[in-house]
Amino acid sequence: MQRMMVDKMKFSLSIDSYKPLRDIVFEALREAILSGSLAPGERLMEIQLAEDMGVSRTPVREAIRKLELEGFVVMIPRKGTYVAGLSMKQMSEVFEVRAALEELAVDLSAERISDEELEQLEHLLISISDEMVKDDIETIVKLDEEFHDLLYKTARNSRLSSAINHLTEQMHRYRTASLSYPGRLKSALEEHRNIVEAIARRDGDAARKAAREHMDRAESSYIQAMMDINKQYND
Repeated sequence: MQRMMVDKMKFSLSIDSYKPLRDIVFEALREAILSGSLAPGERLMEIQLAEDMGVSRTPVREAIRKLELEGFVVMIPRKGTYVAGLSMKQMSEVFEVRAALEELAVDLSAERISDEELEQLEHLLISISDEMVKDDIETIVKLDEEFHDLLYKTARNSRLSSAINHLTEQMHRYRTASLSYPGRLKSALEEHRNIVEAIARRDGDAARKAAREHMDRAESSYIQAMMDINKQYND
C-alpha cells in the first residue's frame, strides 16, 4: 500500500549565506520528490519537515507553496498536502519513449554484452531478490536503477544513453510508486530474469519482447497505484 504520510527522513541542507532559506528547503524537497524518496501520494507535514530539516515552519510553508506552483505537490482542502504524481498524459509519454529505448537497448545488448557484464546483471538480480526478503524498497529501487543503467551501458551506444538520461527525473518519480504496488516486485524480478536470459542466448527479438512486456506491466502498476492514491484523495 502506498504510504500516505512521509516517514521521518534525514535531510542534508546546504546552507548558503546568499541564498534564502526557503529556496534551500525548496531544492531539498524537490530533489527528494524527483529521486523518489518522497513518493507520489505521500503526505507532507510542515511540523515534521521543519523538525527533520532543523528549520522553522515558515521556510517549509513557503517552499511547499512553490512546490505547488510548479506541480510537485497538491493541496487538498481539509486533508493536507500530498506529493503529486505525473499526469496520465505525462506518464503515458514517458513510458512510451522509455519502452522504445529499452527495446533498442536490450537488442543491442544481446549483440554486444560481455560475459563479465552478463555476470554483473545476474548478480544484481540476486541482490534484488535478497532485498525483497528484507522488504527494503529504497535499496530495491537503487538496485533496479543499477540494473537498467548497466543494460544501457552494454548497448554500447552513447546516443542511446544520452536519450535515456533525459528521462532520468521522470523515471525516478514513477519507479518507486510502480515497484511499491502490491505484487509488483515479484513480477518485476521475473521480467528482469526473462530479459537477461534472452540476452544470454543472444536473442535480440526475445529480449525486445521481454523488455516490452516489462515496460507494459510497469506502466500498468503505476496507473493502478495512481488510481488508488486518487481514490484516497477523494475519500
